[in-house]
Amino acid sequence: MPKALERDLGLPAVLAISIGAMVGSGIFILPALAIKIAGPAVIFAYVLAGVLVVPAALSKAEMATAMPEAGGTYLYIERGMGPLLGTVAGIGTWFALSFKGALALVGGVPYLLLLFDVPPGVTTPVALGLAVLLVLVNVFGAKQTGRLQVVIVVVMLAALVWFVIGGVPAVRQPNYTPFFEGGIGGLLAATGLVFVSYAGVTKVASVAEEVSNPDRNIPLGILGSLAFTTLLYALIVTVMIGVTDPTNIAESATPMAVAAEATLGSAGVGAVILAALLALVSTANAGILSSSRYPFAMARDRLVPDSMASVSERFGTPSNSITLTGVVLLILIAFVPILEIAKLASAFQILVFVLVNVAVVAFRNGSTTYEPSFTGPWYPWVQVFGVVSGLVLLTQMGVVPLVGAVVLTVAGVGWFLVYGRNRVDREGAAVDAVRRQVGRNAVDRTRRVINDGGVDYRVLVALDHEVSKAEERPFVRAAAAVARANDGEVVVTRFEQVPDQVSLTYASETESPADVQFETQTGELDDEFDVPVSSGTIVCHDVRHAVVNYADHADADLLLMEDAAPSRGLRGLLFGSDVEWVLRHAPCDVGLLNVGPEGLGDLDIVGVLSDEGPYDPAKIAVADALAVAGNGSITLAYAGRPDASEIEEQTLQDYHAEVAALCSVPVESCVPFGDTENAEAFTDADLVVVSAKERTNDAIAAYLTGTDRPVLVVHQQESEVHGRLVRAIERRLF
Repeated sequence: MPKALERDLGLPAVLAISIGAMVGSGIFILPALAIKIAGPAVIFAYVLAGVLVVPAALSKAEMATAMPEAGGTYLYIERGMGPLLGTVAGIGTWFALSFKGALALVGGVPYLLLLFDVPPGVTTPVALGLAVLLVLVNVFGAKQTGRLQVVIVVVMLAALVWFVIGGVPAVRQPNYTPFFEGGIGGLLAATGLVFVSYAGVTKVASVAEEVSNPDRNIPLGILGSLAFTTLLYALIVTVMIGVTDPTNIAESATPMAVAAEATLGSAGVGAVILAALLALVSTANAGILSSSRYPFAMARDRLVPDSMASVSERFGTPSNSITLTGVVLLILIAFVPILEIAKLASAFQILVFVLVNVAVVAFRNGSTTYEPSFTGPWYPWVQVFGVVSGLVLLTQMGVVPLVGAVVLTVAGVGWFLVYGRNRVDREGAAVDAVRRQVGRNAVDRTRRVINDGGVDYRVLVALDHEVSKAEERPFVRAAAAVARANDGEVVVTRFEQVPDQVSLTYASETESPADVQFETQTGELDDEFDVPVSSGTIVCHDVRHAVVNYADHADADLLLMEDAAPSRGLRGLLFGSDVEWVLRHAPCDVGLLNVGPEGLGDLDIVGVLSDEGPYDPAKIAVADALAVAGNGSITLAYAGRPDASEIEEQTLQDYHAEVAALCSVPVESCVPFGDTENAEAFTDADLVVVSAKERTNDAIAAYLTGTDRPVLVVHQQESEVHGRLVRAIERRLF
């Protein structure tokens, strides 16, 4: 049994972690860059960015109460979207938070240089020293981390509040004009830039397993800290622009200090420097705390080595995961240009927020157990807004950040394919949600097909050689069953092929004994079945073209023919059989009947066999009509796939139940399914119905080859409309 983490983070610590993760580079570094883009409208950019974060905040708060475990974003996306995207989100977010922590440490040093007369070369050593200190604090325990975070945030906020209150009297109105200096484009670009200022709002979800009373403290911590920080950001930027020339701010590496010097003097500058150092150290601290939990959670899911999931017996923390994160942080500080890398990571963070919103939709629509104690309001419109707004912001980040996000995504996919794919067999809630939607769409199509019968429904029975009454009867019987279910009629036509040298007019003027016998026996069959049955003979040079042309001329809804083995050799490779040609060119649905050596007997059980996709509607409709005519029942089953998960089996059971509700006879469902189960279930089937395309499936082909039961192959012409891609997706999901 894996070790659990101690739940010792209360609401103050949750608020402190979340606020501390946000109030950092977003207010002490980014305003200078954002003002260059949008001018004074950067105030709105911060407010707009805070609003755009709300969907992800609500979604994460909801999922965190349903799954209060370490891992946060990774956990939710992995459970919701599957292990592949979970790996991408886990690795990418881990790096993104590490990048942001490194940026915070390096970005705080310019403020330190204002306080001490030290050469610029000490920037990296000081940042490395702070990083080592914070890593050690995190290794010693989350309780110490939470307490340190509370102290840091309280002191930092006191200094920032003093900055706002002390600066308001010095605000000058002309500094805000022109307000929309960069236009709407500049506003959106600045919003995309400062969006990362709020990324830390959901960091607390990654330590949810260590939060006491998570049902209450996680939503309050996430939403409360977001509202507070958005207001604080707007006030600080408003004062910052109002007390000094925006140009001076845009050109400074320490914009907060510039503004403080204009209003509060040296004491204000000292307070701002202290706040900046505390804020940036707090951001780095929260980044180490939360990012280190991603390898921890991924290791428990076997997506990274097991050593990352070990918990220190002495300190009760995932020391290996924290140490690895610390090493990455030190490497980034020492060797990588942090600012550009942080922008790349920010773009990926927006993409992750998009996936977070999609994950909530997946959980709510899938059959996975999902019982959050807090549910976000206005579902699903909030999530839709979050997805759309996130994608819009991505377009404002520039080419390089987008390319970087793609690189991180490819890296995550590559790691999963190389390491994780063979170690996990889970699927996300989104897969099941899509599978259920595919099932509902298939049920709707089946309902339309079953209900579309009625006036002028016509079944054309095409015979291409002389047949006896006994040989003709199974075809007329099957056609009559389908026609009866649709209040239609049966047209039985014999196609007589003559050599090309013989005139069709001449051949049609002569009535042969075979023609007379055919008319007589079909008339007798007309008396046997309670549907109109008419007959005729067509003389032709090419049977397959004649069948297709006559089906179109007769406005047939179903063409019923005798099945034939595919052509072999070179001709089969190049041209296929006549039957296959008819399937491709027929203007209507096609049924291919092989009555087998024992003929078509009682239809007590009509078996409907499918491969990995949902049942073709025409196949269900025909099977139901035949079962009704025989006062029998239907058995639904799949070939192969004995490794279906419990969730997949339940979804298929529900799908079968919906299909059964459309049928007029009792329906049995063969789920769980597999080769052995299907073989046993179909032992008693009097007729097996399959789709034409499914005959190439190995499991179905093996069954059809080994059975002497009658087989009806149904080809729904309308199914071609859905396209191969949709069909491939349906087959994969089912």
